Amino acid sequence: MRIIEQRLLRGPNLYAATPCLLAVIDSAGAELLPGLGARLLALLPEMPRAASARLSDCNSTIDALEPVVMELQRLAGAPGAFSQTVTSGPHAAATPGRVRVVCGYATEQVAVAALETARALFEALARDEAFDLAAAIGDLQHTAQRHAIGTSTGAVIGAAHKRGIPSLRLTENANLFQLGWGSRQKRLQATITGATNNIAVGIASDKQLTKTLLDQAGCPVPAGDTVTSLAQAQRVAKRIGSVTIKPLDGNQGKGVTVAVSTPEEVERAFAFAQKYGRHVIVEEFLRGRDYRVLVTGRKVAAASWRRPPHVTGDGVSTVRELVETENRNPARGDGHTNILTRIPLDDLAVDVLAKQGYTLDSVLAQGVSVDLRGNANLSTGGTAEDVTDLLPQETRDICIRAARTIGLDVAGIDIVCQDIAQPLREQRGGIIEVNAAPGIRMHQYPSRGTPRDAGAAIVEALFGEDDGRIPLIAVTGTNGKTTTTLLIEHAARSAGLRTGCTTTEGVFIDGQQIARGDCTGYRSARSVLASPEVEFAVLETARGGILKRGLAYDKCDVAVVLNVSADHLGLDGVDTIEELAKVKAVVAQRARRAVVLNAEDDYCVAMASTLAAEVEVLYFSLDADNPILLRHLEKGGRAVYLQDNSIVLANGSKHEALLNVRSMPVTMKGAARYNIANSLAAAAALSASGFGNLEIIDGLRTFVSDWKHNPLRSNVFDVDGVTVIVDYAHNSAAYAALAETARALTPGRLVGVVAAPGDRRDDDLVDIGATCAAGFDELVVYETENRGRASGEVARLLVQGAQVGKFEQDHLQVELDVHQAIRAGLSRCEPGDVLVFGCGSSISELLEAIRPTSPAAAQRIEAEAV
Repeated sequence: MRIIEQRLLRGPNLYAATPCLLAVIDSAGAELLPGLGARLLALLPEMPRAASARLSDCNSTIDALEPVVMELQRLAGAPGAFSQTVTSGPHAAATPGRVRVVCGYATEQVAVAALETARALFEALARDEAFDLAAAIGDLQHTAQRHAIGTSTGAVIGAAHKRGIPSLRLTENANLFQLGWGSRQKRLQATITGATNNIAVGIASDKQLTKTLLDQAGCPVPAGDTVTSLAQAQRVAKRIGSVTIKPLDGNQGKGVTVAVSTPEEVERAFAFAQKYGRHVIVEEFLRGRDYRVLVTGRKVAAASWRRPPHVTGDGVSTVRELVETENRNPARGDGHTNILTRIPLDDLAVDVLAKQGYTLDSVLAQGVSVDLRGNANLSTGGTAEDVTDLLPQETRDICIRAARTIGLDVAGIDIVCQDIAQPLREQRGGIIEVNAAPGIRMHQYPSRGTPRDAGAAIVEALFGEDDGRIPLIAVTGTNGKTTTTLLIEHAARSAGLRTGCTTTEGVFIDGQQIARGDCTGYRSARSVLASPEVEFAVLETARGGILKRGLAYDKCDVAVVLNVSADHLGLDGVDTIEELAKVKAVVAQRARRAVVLNAEDDYCVAMASTLAAEVEVLYFSLDADNPILLRHLEKGGRAVYLQDNSIVLANGSKHEALLNVRSMPVTMKGAARYNIANSLAAAAALSASGFGNLEIIDGLRTFVSDWKHNPLRSNVFDVDGVTVIVDYAHNSAAYAALAETARALTPGRLVGVVAAPGDRRDDDLVDIGATCAAGFDELVVYETENRGRASGEVARLLVQGAQVGKFEQDHLQVELDVHQAIRAGLSRCEPGDVLVFGCGSSISELLEAIRPTSPAAAQRIEAEAV
């Protein structure tokens, strides 16, 4: 099996709203193995019924790949929720014989490893070689555990998602997450939040300092001292009596020994504690049960009675056998990966058993229980029972005061007392520790009692009623995305908001460029959403980014789809305009408030029927009499249209003229109809986002599409009386729109200096040439970004298209070098003509080309660019 390519689609994508692994398979080299399905079912007998049915008579490794990868993920403990196998259709001439296998995943590292395991398994079966599937599944399980989100972190993330709060995992292996976006984000690692005070964490890790501060605050704590030598420990223990000995800065019950009375016990306990730190606490042993109270913000969220790890006899099994049986409980695992932790059988367990008169080989009578630890931490195998409803108000107040005294926003208060339902002081109970980053699985999944949603309590303390989202507008389409994105961003920033913006030119935070290049994909959008200063995000979202990584956001507030026309067809499995429209629709379908659609584009109009009922549709149109727009307004909908050179915002029967388009620099005094359309879309998006009419007018009127603000998008220069328009036109629709604009600017001739990216299909390049021939009076063809094609091949196809349009040969010239092409184009111009420089990669090409022949013009253009 030949895997041509694999991609991790980390956000909503063409196939699903959840993350997926996409594998592109060469079907030409696919193996057909008789009886493959039966052999796989014998190896994977627990495969779900639907998958088993698919494999029952399967002989193709490609057909078997999807169900096997999904089953391997399930066996690893990280199941995916979606899968699909997509065979290229009849229009896939550019990519024949390719099959796309799409597998949803919970953990991307597991999905990638499962795909490789499936491929290796198929190869072994094809060669009739042995394959250690059990070992491979073990490796997958190890990968799943290594990359799993911790139980406590997972509970908080899950609670956030239920509230509609988005999350971003900031590190691959550590449980560091961002909840929310931009200026409304919070950070989380386990149960440490961005609001957790670093000094408070330090205090909590110093148990003696914690006790001192709590005692000063009037909270009941056990008497004791910090020691560094055995002699000191012996003296403190002699003075107090029965003591607990533990490391000063330990956690998770490590190094703790309770009920220590004799000098020999003190010596052993002191040595055990020093394994985890030089400084040791010797304190009064409080008799009673061990309780944990969770404080979040200024409230008690949950309380649990923690029991030490223990087993109960059956009259037959030894203690060792009983522990081994309990550790096979699916709820128990290593560390914090499961609800419970496996019970350790170590020297401390032997000592605790000895105090009770037993050994690991003792057979316990029926119903007799023994403890394996002196403390009740879940991390050492303990269990928990919910007692939240039993807490007296006085105890709740003490716990809240303890957390605030230490300075923790989320705290685990450890209490020892006889009965948690009674006031602490009356029973000589007290607080023995205050913990930063408290585990919450005991509250989420108690062994007995009512589960408490501790994750939700932490989310509430962080966000209150907020959903952590900043306003987000996503802009997609074939042409006009960058200009529309910048129009919206400019208006939002002019209204006083700190903006984050992604375009084909870079990433901008509050108007300042922080990254350069084509930034219309997943990574760039994520950088905006992760920026803590951003209050309003506008994200240009291109087809390439959607297909390569999916969207960086689960939902946007407003989606804008400008148009859908032929471009990039034959790439990434998108071979028809209909398929391209489905890619663009991914953005529209993730809107939660409104979608702005082009009423003049049938593909855009069709998207309206795919949206959720609660999502509003706003149409825009250059034609005030567009029937789609008129019917929409008759039904009480909102729209923006052009009438008598004015942008009109309509809400049902109410129509308000905003401004004359000739007052907007971006429209070139009304000549650039494509930028008028972009402005209509921007106005609709701003209105849907809650901006007032005056804010929309101010934004549109003051936006300038020059080299500084919107490079390579209809930048206009004067070169010795010749108007030069520079634009990154790269498809037929863009060149047609440019020619229309240029024709409106001058009664003179139009000269086109044109090129196109080489990754377009032959037919598309011919069509671009024909479009340019129809739009311009003179043509100079050059090459740029050939993207794998031989030199001269793109130019040949463009010229072929021009000849199809019967363009006169005397008016057609080929100069492969961009500088020579620009010079040739200018030499064909007279004052009053317009030269369109299309598909240019930079304005510097124009500057360099005209410098030798017209230094004054070069200096003038350079001054305008600056």
